[in-house]
Amino acid sequence: MTMLALPFDADLVRPRLRAWWRAGAVALVGAVLAGGAWALQAAPQESVSACALLLPRLPGVRAEQCEAARLTPSGARSSLGTALYWRDILPQHPDIDTLRVLVVGAMHGDELTSGALAMHWIGLAEQTRRPVHWRFIPVLNPDGLLAKKPTRVNARGVDLNRNFNTPDWLADAPRYWRERTRKDPRRWPGTEPLSEPESLFLHTQLEEFNPHLVVSIHAPYGVLDFDGPHEPPQRLGRLRLDRVGVFPGSLGYYGSLQQNMPVVTIELEHALNMPRDAEVRAMWRDLLRWMDTRLYRPAPVEAAKIKGNRPLAP
Repeated sequence: MTMLALPFDADLVRPRLRAWWRAGAVALVGAVLAGGAWALQAAPQESVSACALLLPRLPGVRAEQCEAARLTPSGARSSLGTALYWRDILPQHPDIDTLRVLVVGAMHGDELTSGALAMHWIGLAEQTRRPVHWRFIPVLNPDGLLAKKPTRVNARGVDLNRNFNTPDWLADAPRYWRERTRKDPRRWPGTEPLSEPESLFLHTQLEEFNPHLVVSIHAPYGVLDFDGPHEPPQRLGRLRLDRVGVFPGSLGYYGSLQQNMPVVTIELEHALNMPRDAEVRAMWRDLLRWMDTRLYRPAPVEAAKIKGNRPLAP
C-alpha cells in the first residue's frame, strides 16, 4: 500500500486502484476457466503493482495485457524514487548467436503511446520464435508520464534524450539548447551528461546488456528514423524512413556513433491515441523482417551519416 504515498494527484490514485482490482479479477476468472479453481495462481505482486501505477496512462492497454507483461522492478529508480520496470524475454535455447535487442518506451513522459506500444510488443515477443534476447523498458520516464499533466522532461526538468554523454557534450549540448531551441524548457539537457538516474540506468543497459539493436519509441512525428551501421529499414508499418540526424546528448548519437550499435527510432503518429492493432502488428512484422536480413547475417559496417540538425526532433 506504499503506492498511495507516491507524490501524484488523487485523480491518478483512484484509477490505479481500479486497475489493480481488475487485474486480480482477470487472474481469478482465468484460473477458474482453466479448471483450477482451487489451484489459483495469483499474479506476481510486483507485476500487479507496476500495472496499478502505469496502466491509467497507457492508452489502449488492457489490464490483462499489462499483467501478462509481467513487469518486474529493475532495481533502479527515477528522480522521485519511482521504480523503473523492465521485462526480459529469452529464447528457448540461448547461445552465442543469440541477438540482444533493447526496446525503450516513454523516454519522454508526454508520449503516452510510446510506452503503450512497448507493452503490446512484449506480448508479441513472447510469441516470436527467434534467437533473440529481448529486454523491454516500457516506461523510462515514469515521473513525466505520471505527472498531473504528463511532461516530456523528467521530474528535474531534464530532457533524457539530450542527457547522454556524446562527444563535446559540455560545449555542444548547452549551446544547442540556447541557440537552436531558444532555451526551450522541454529540451533542457541538464547540467552535465548522465546527470539523471533514468538516463544513467539506460546507459548502464547499453554497457552491460550490450544490445545488437536498440529500438527507441517516441511520438508524434509519424516517421521512422535510424542511426548507426547497417542498411536502415525503409518502413515499419505506415512509418517511412526519414533520417532526421543526430543531436547533442541524444540516444541515437550516443548509441550509433560511440557504441557502433544501430538505433531504430519509431515516431508514432500520435502521442495519445494508439494505432490500430493491425498497425501495431505490421510494425512488429516489418521490424522482424529487417532483423532477419540485416542482423542475423554479417553485414558491412557503414559509417554513420549525420544530416543537418532539425530544431525539433525525437
